[in-house]
Amino acid sequence: MRACFMAVAITVVAAVASADVTSGPQVGERVGAFTVTKVTGNADDGVADGKTLCYRCKMGQRPVVMVFARSADEKLAKFCKELDEEIEEHADTKLTAFVNMIGAEEESLKKSAADFVSKHGIKRVAFVVPEDMKNGPEDFKIAPDADVTVVCYKEGEVKANHAFAAGGLSDEKIEAIVHASCEMAE
Repeated sequence: MRACFMAVAITVVAAVASADVTSGPQVGERVGAFTVTKVTGNADDGVADGKTLCYRCKMGQRPVVMVFARSADEKLAKFCKELDEEIEEHADTKLTAFVNMIGAEEESLKKSAADFVSKHGIKRVAFVVPEDMKNGPEDFKIAPDADVTVVCYKEGEVKANHAFAAGGLSDEKIEAIVHASCEMAE
């Protein structure tokens, strides 16, 4: 009986650890302007590495996949590589994406973003560090317990939102996000 209880306890802890969280602008809300520094990626976006700007503003009315990430792990790499493919496939609709690395220390975030993009060969997804780097822009309400928050928007309006605690970005969830971004681009 104790073994059964332990198995249930471990299952509950695992479910909580990978549970989705509520984070970021929600479906139907508007995505406001905010300032970032571009670190690397997407050489074709017309923004030089190191430039400070409103990336949301630069992307205008295009379909955009905007990510806030606290860590750059293998699941994020898989997600970004799949986004790379979708961006290339939907070039006619100008689908684009950018990842906001968030955390406590700007130079560390910039270095880890540059290393991550180089290591994984990400070409069409820009990596930036927001001015409000700890949790992203305050009015975006990025949850402190969200490791990854993905906001798909078009014409400034949120079409889909996906947020995950650490370890919650699974292959199935990556597929769902990529599907949402494809729908937005069509």
